[in-house]
Amino acid sequence: MKIDKKIIKELSNYLDEFNLTEIEYTEKDTKIKVSKNNISVNNQNIPSQQNNSPRLNIDNTEQKPKSGKEITSPIIGTAYHAPEPGAKKFVEIGKKIKKGDTIMIVEAMKTMNHVPSTYDGIVKEICVEDGQPVEFGQTIVILE
Repeated sequence: MKIDKKIIKELSNYLDEFNLTEIEYTEKDTKIKVSKNNISVNNQNIPSQQNNSPRLNIDNTEQKPKSGKEITSPIIGTAYHAPEPGAKKFVEIGKKIKKGDTIMIVEAMKTMNHVPSTYDGIVKEICVEDGQPVEFGQTIVILE
């Protein structure tokens, strides 16, 4: 069996691009799974190691609590605020929207997925930048 190294390289690139820990590809009777290890470390009671220890960046910033109706991403992908570059954005802060209105597009695997609003309301906050990777369940818009 010959394995196509280009597919493995492309899957590895997707891991970094979409900040994933694992991705799986299936075609006919071939199944390829690529994953990377993420290490979570609780920094209490760890002996100090000088030379060969990896550097850990610990983010202690507090997340501000979100208030309002949260609309979350239904899939992993890249969020876009408009249907194409330079076009009018789907939503802007202060805009009144209805349930079912498209609020954003999330691109996954070269497919553009329109994300509908799950509530009626007024846009209070847009939580992701245009072109930013998003995770499944990540808050993308908050409504009043």
